[in-house]
Amino acid sequence: MSEHVKKPGWFTVHVVNRAVAWLTRRGVSVWGSRVLAVRGRKSGEWRRTPVNLLIVDGQPYLVAPRGHVQWTHNMRAAGGGELHLGTAVEEFTAAEVPDDEKAPLLRAYLRRWKAEVGAFFNGVGPDSSDEELRRIAPDHPVFRVTVAAVRKSRT
Repeated sequence: MSEHVKKPGWFTVHVVNRAVAWLTRRGVSVWGSRVLAVRGRKSGEWRRTPVNLLIVDGQPYLVAPRGHVQWTHNMRAAGGGELHLGTAVEEFTAAEVPDDEKAPLLRAYLRRWKAEVGAFFNGVGPDSSDEELRRIAPDHPVFRVTVAAVRKSRT
């Protein structure tokens, strides 16, 4: 498994991510955006980051386009978290998808968000072969989301 992580640029971190998170906190989903909250594996504190929620055949997934980043390590440790959209909070459990099952999910993710995240997939896109998608699968964690409860946020 490759631990190579492509860091987002200044503009993505300070403008795009903040704008998407701001809108999402106010209940406006930008192409499936949510704010992911997951407990830190060391601190136990809630950590938040904007994510794109992928839905394939009615099943929600979280894909890590930038690779094995902090939220993916925290997700493995916590086994789930919360997805926020405005005042709605979905508490969920998460199961990591094995690499050999990721190709169709990565293809669907790239079909929807290639313009936003394509640079993180080393030239692989939605029209790439299954073999190419399988080759990059270990570099992009994917989690199957199972919603356990929906509530209004307390904040």
